[in-house]
Amino acid sequence: MAEPPARGVLSTLPLGVTVSDSDDGEKRDGPAGGDAAAGSADDPAADRVPVRVRHGDGEVTLRVRRGTVLRDALLAADRSTEPVPDLSPYASATERLNCGGRGLCATCGVRVIEGPAATHWHDRLAERFGHPRLSCQVTVDGPMTVALVTDKRVWGGRADP
Repeated sequence: MAEPPARGVLSTLPLGVTVSDSDDGEKRDGPAGGDAAAGSADDPAADRVPVRVRHGDGEVTLRVRRGTVLRDALLAADRSTEPVPDLSPYASATERLNCGGRGLCATCGVRVIEGPAATHWHDRLAERFGHPRLSCQVTVDGPMTVALVTDKRVWGGRADP
């Protein structure tokens, strides 16, 4: 029988994403995580960084491997089971109707509160005019805070919990 996750861990997901309900600095790997010391070259958790996701119900902290695309991390967390809230960057109509992360449809927008500077042309324009950035064009390289966009005017709003 698998050992239950450590206190505060909701689940461990593909792509090295760990979802937790807190970020107090304790190492919190789920069943797929190892017991190696933090910072060890063999420790997969040593290469994970916190990504705080603000959503309609509050805030969740993901532990994401460096180099992961933000869209992929959000979708991996969203596919997990309860009690993780809706963490998809998409509105209900665009869950299936999107460009698959190629930066073409502009349906995966999130607000980057703290994080990397915009590098994609769309994100630079969005940042300049105060619009959301494309999560498919944001690479997680360090700690960041993002807010899910709740007012998706063109494709419909996010579903109310």
